[in-house]
Amino acid sequence: MTNLLTVLPDFDTQPYTHILPSLEKALISTADLLTLDALDVAKRAQVPPSEVKKLASAVLNGLHASTTLRELGLPTGNVPATEPGQYEAISTLDDVLDTALGGGVAIGKVTEFVGESAAGKTQFLLTLLLSAQLNPPHGVGKAALYISTEAPLQTTRLAQILDQHPKLAVLPPDERPTMARVQSAHIHDLEAQDHILRFQVPVMLQRHDVGLLVIDSIAANYRPEFDKGNAKRSAAESFVKRGNQVTDLGTLLRETAEKYGIAVVVANQVADRFAAFEPPPSQLQTSQQIQKQLSVSAPQNVPILSSTTPQGTSPDGAVTPPSLSTDDPLALDHQHRFFTGWGDDLQRTNLKTPSLGLAWTNQLAARVALVKVPIYEAKQYMAGEEPNIAGWKRTFKVVFSEWCPSSCSEFEISSGGVRSIAEQHENGL
Repeated sequence: MTNLLTVLPDFDTQPYTHILPSLEKALISTADLLTLDALDVAKRAQVPPSEVKKLASAVLNGLHASTTLRELGLPTGNVPATEPGQYEAISTLDDVLDTALGGGVAIGKVTEFVGESAAGKTQFLLTLLLSAQLNPPHGVGKAALYISTEAPLQTTRLAQILDQHPKLAVLPPDERPTMARVQSAHIHDLEAQDHILRFQVPVMLQRHDVGLLVIDSIAANYRPEFDKGNAKRSAAESFVKRGNQVTDLGTLLRETAEKYGIAVVVANQVADRFAAFEPPPSQLQTSQQIQKQLSVSAPQNVPILSSTTPQGTSPDGAVTPPSLSTDDPLALDHQHRFFTGWGDDLQRTNLKTPSLGLAWTNQLAARVALVKVPIYEAKQYMAGEEPNIAGWKRTFKVVFSEWCPSSCSEFEISSGGVRSIAEQHENGL
């Protein structure tokens, strides 16, 4: 196979030497072997399907074994799973949000909080800095490390949460978190960021007994680095370089989380996602006429597939919700809804995309999208008058996670931190 030993350098190829040359000649990759039907692979390479299934099973078992902590030579005490399917976690200090996140932010994993400005990302990160110091089940009883790439640590806000959060304020002094156990650093560029994460962070994790590493935000230093331009570098070269750097960063953070048994939590920014181009009505009419002509000349009982139906209408003329820019299930525009946090609600038009793209998304164990929608003041508006924003509806959306299913919960930001709307109603507040 073309890249089997690159993916699994220690894989024993001896039992499969009779089919591997044929698979390599047919350009079958490891991804093809694991994702395509065994019969299709066998036909393409002209080998027995049963042998393809055996090889695929062996490769899959090899991948599972290579990603366990014991294979990595790590102490068993760093294993985040306490029981099969269970993870040691750091609480958000809200029961409803913890339930949505499967108990909290998992130890040994990289978790991302993503959203637009003022969505609540930093509020969650500050709360985690305090809850990490609590003893289980709410925390790990260790210090926290906060790395900022934008504004410095908001110590005033952190102190306010410590004093006014209902679960922290009632704790006895010897059990309460302290600001002294929150270490912080401010990074201004990519070179300093890479040096600190590779060389200084491992020392601090051991010296200060750190259980949580927070980076706020992960994309800030990439924007000025790649937006300043370079006459000798094309846009494609810049994207390739950034993709490689992002992949290296994700690998470093995942290895750090697993090796030291800590939770790594990052904040990420978003960019606007623009809708697909919609042709003018004259072109739509022409395409409808062509489709009609095709349907007349087509054999009976054979459906005609077309992407020329105007957005907002179905082939029979009925009004439908707006669709994405493509119906191709393998297209990136179609896949956005499953991993970005925006696009699954077809009624929403103000779509966002997390920064750093798909290369960064593949490095994450979990993504939490913090979505805010304006609530407008209910009154009569004059023609052309901008509506007044009376407030915001905020949603805590678990987009994907290794340890819990996707879910949504409404929340709000108060003087004591973040709290779910459901819990507020239950407490009669």
